[in-house]
Amino acid sequence: MRKQIAYLAGPLGFSEVGKKFCDETLKPAIAKIGIKILDPWELTSTELINSAQNLPYGQERKDKWSSVNYVIGKNNAEAIKKCDLIIAVLDGPDVDSGTAAEIGYGSALGKPTIGYRGDYRLSKENDGGTVNLQVEYFIHQNGGEIVTSLSSLEVALYKYIKKK
Repeated sequence: MRKQIAYLAGPLGFSEVGKKFCDETLKPAIAKIGIKILDPWELTSTELINSAQNLPYGQERKDKWSSVNYVIGKNNAEAIKKCDLIIAVLDGPDVDSGTAAEIGYGSALGKPTIGYRGDYRLSKENDGGTVNLQVEYFIHQNGGEIVTSLSSLEVALYKYIKKK
C-alpha cells in the first residue's frame, strides 16, 4: 500500500505559538500514523518570501508581494491536487479564510477533509454545526469529518488509512 499524502491546511504558521504547536505536536502526530505531510508553509522558498518581506514599505514591496502571493497560491493549489486528503485546522473565532478556500478547492476535486478543531470557542451560525455551515458542508461532502481533539484526529486518520 502506498503512503497516503495529506495537505495540512490551517493558519498555524502565522504565529510563533501556532508554528511551534504545528511542528512539535500536530505534524509528529500525523507522521507517526504513516501519512506524508504537504505543509503549505514549506512549499515556497524562504528566499522568495524574504525577497518581498525584506523590501521597505512602498510600491516595490507591494508589487513584489503580489507576484510572490501568486506563486504561493499556485504551489498550494498544486499540492492540493497531489494529496489524497486534507487535514484542516479549524481553530479561531471563525475558520481562517485561506483554510476555507483550500477546503472548498479540495472538495471540488473530490478530496476528503478531516477537520481538527481543538478550540472550544463557538464558531457556527446555529446549534446544528461546529464551524461555518458551508465549510462543514464541504468537509462532509466527500466523507470527511470534524474532530475536536488530537486523539480523535489520530483515530480519524487511522480509519481513513484502513479504508484505503
